[in-house]
Amino acid sequence: EELVRLHATRQQHIGHNFSASDALYYEFASQFEYVETEDQLRAIQDVLADMEQPRPMERLVCGDVGYGKTEVAMRAAFKAAYDGKQVAILVPTTVLAQQHFETFTRRFSPCPFQLATLSRLSSRKEQQQVLAGLQCGSIDIVIGTHRLLQHDVQFKDLGLLVIDEEHRFGVKHKEYIKRMAASVDLLALTATPIPRSLHMALVGLRDCSIIATPPE
Repeated sequence: EELVRLHATRQQHIGHNFSASDALYYEFASQFEYVETEDQLRAIQDVLADMEQPRPMERLVCGDVGYGKTEVAMRAAFKAAYDGKQVAILVPTTVLAQQHFETFTRRFSPCPFQLATLSRLSSRKEQQQVLAGLQCGSIDIVIGTHRLLQHDVQFKDLGLLVIDEEHRFGVKHKEYIKRMAASVDLLALTATPIPRSLHMALVGLRDCSIIATPPE
């Protein structure tokens, strides 16, 4: 009941209409080192189309490990950061946070965006620097663990929240996320959707894209 109520509240909020993809976006997309699969392209188009709508995005992208979900998230992150919005990537483990940080840093190296990571492995000083950067807006994309869900994390202008391995987060976490990001676009990635998420997609409470095509 609480999840449905939160979803209804989100639907009443007016989100940010992200601008249409232009030459800079397509240049970023062209730097992808692999050939996109048909399903992957469809998922990317679904996400970008959602972001250009006034209502906050609520999309679940399902695909096996290695099927290209991260690239979908990176294209969305580029679109958001290019529009001047901050992006948060929420992951369940410190190892995954570090892996994503390295992948994102490499992929976004030609872009003028400031990236950071936040987890319990970060020193107190590093955490304070990242928290200050998020609050003043100097950090564009942050990748972190449950540490991002603590009350001292304040964003200047959060526009996109990506939850990786969505099935690893409990209902309480998801309720908090939806309260925290009432008008923010929400993109969830999973290889094994939990019954609740799948049910919410099937009854129309959230949109769903499936990447079923394996890469070459």
